[in-house]
Amino acid sequence: MKHLVKKAGLEKNFYIDSAATSTEEIGNGPHYGTRTKLAQEGIPCGDHRARQLVYADGIDYDLIIGMDQENLYYMNRILGPGAAPKIHLLLEWAGLKRDIADPWYTRNFDQTYQDIDLGCRALLAALK
Repeated sequence: MKHLVKKAGLEKNFYIDSAATSTEEIGNGPHYGTRTKLAQEGIPCGDHRARQLVYADGIDYDLIIGMDQENLYYMNRILGPGAAPKIHLLLEWAGLKRDIADPWYTRNFDQTYQDIDLGCRALLAALK
């Protein structure tokens, strides 16, 4: 999403962050498969490190986007009922009612990239 926003020249209009709904990867960088796929697509990955989603994120952010139903479940638990209107599945923005394919289980980083790219492009179009 950051890459698309930057390409559109809209960086000053967005603050984009990422947070985990579980604790397994806190402090870790992106998976090597993710880094490889992003490099193939010419998208910089930077030095992002996983952090835990916290209650204040539900107050501080206008939208909170999850990749799958499990994400939504934990987002709602962590953020509380006041944040519920802000929480969405990414592919909702593309008119789809399904989860992003999780490459941790599928090992299909191409499909995951395609899903996320589709959702991010639709989200950006909706926000313009």
